[in-house]
Amino acid sequence: MNSTAFAPINDLRDTLTIGMDWLASHTTQIMLGIAAGLVIIAVLWGLRSFGTYVCRTHLEASHWPRIIGQALGKTRLWFMIAIAVRIIAAIAHAPAEIAYPIHIGFVVATVLQAAIWARTLILGLVDYRAGETDSTGNLQSAIGLIRVLVTAGLFLLAAILILSNLGVNVTALIAGLGVGGIAIGLAAQGIFSDLFAALSVLFDKPFLKGDMVRFDQTQGTVESIGLKSTRIRAISGEEIVISNANLLNKELRNLTQQHTRRYFQVLALVYQTPPDVCRALPYMLKDIVESVDGCQFGRCGLDNFSPSSLDFLLIYEIEGEDAGEALDRKHQINTRILEVFGQKGIAFAYPTQTTFTAAPDGRMVMPYFDPSLGAGGTT
Repeated sequence: MNSTAFAPINDLRDTLTIGMDWLASHTTQIMLGIAAGLVIIAVLWGLRSFGTYVCRTHLEASHWPRIIGQALGKTRLWFMIAIAVRIIAAIAHAPAEIAYPIHIGFVVATVLQAAIWARTLILGLVDYRAGETDSTGNLQSAIGLIRVLVTAGLFLLAAILILSNLGVNVTALIAGLGVGGIAIGLAAQGIFSDLFAALSVLFDKPFLKGDMVRFDQTQGTVESIGLKSTRIRAISGEEIVISNANLLNKELRNLTQQHTRRYFQVLALVYQTPPDVCRALPYMLKDIVESVDGCQFGRCGLDNFSPSSLDFLLIYEIEGEDAGEALDRKHQINTRILEVFGQKGIAFAYPTQTTFTAAPDGRMVMPYFDPSLGAGGTT
């Protein structure tokens, strides 16, 4: 019979013998280590209970206390025991045959606990931003996928760290995971592009559900933000579905966030408008604009001599986010301009064109301009 078959049994007996000798010779140190370990367990248990209490109270003043409380509430009992045992072994100077297994258990417990804490913090932040941005739950499919990816990534990293601390060569494993990740990324490039675009909407919040947006020639209200696409109800009535990545690549204007609207309006007057009226026109328009609530006059002046009109540029601002209310105020300003101009005899210009006719010999056929009659003279 092969004597090596009894080697594990002999090793176990030797370890037990060494352990009994250590217990007998280091009783005082072991008792001190147990006391220190119990204190550490009590402190960690208190932190865990405090975190659970914070989560129960639903603190709304800040999301960070709630997220940190959730992480503390995830502190596991086996992690507390692993720390306590590691402290006992350190204080009592445990022999290598006992200290090494304790060290391995401590490393495994610590890495797994760190992964649990990191997962709780990351997912807590994601859930908070999702609830802040997407109260209707349109992004819950994306959140579910994020949970899976975060959990898989953290525990895969934890497994690699544990194997590395156990002395396993993880270089080939990391290289294989890298090649596999590249292959998966290339195969699902479109899906991940839209997913990360959805995450960008989730965290950066360029627009929210219900916002009025405009891009290219499209303007409408955001109805839902999904994992792959966003649905927009155009002002013409149809529903527009556009991928998240394609939408964020465009120059997108969020009209809901337009707290103040500035208008540039051209008023074309006839050339017969007297200079005195032209000089007084900016003050007249200022009174008209500021007579409407929520409207602020900017500036006004004779901007251009057009072929058939004197063009005055009027600039003013309307406060408020509601586009319909802004249109009502603009309507009040324009109707007031019509009213005041009618009272003062100020006429708007029409597009006009003058035609001159000549005879075959080149003589002008009436009516034509005659310089001897002065300005405006015709023959």
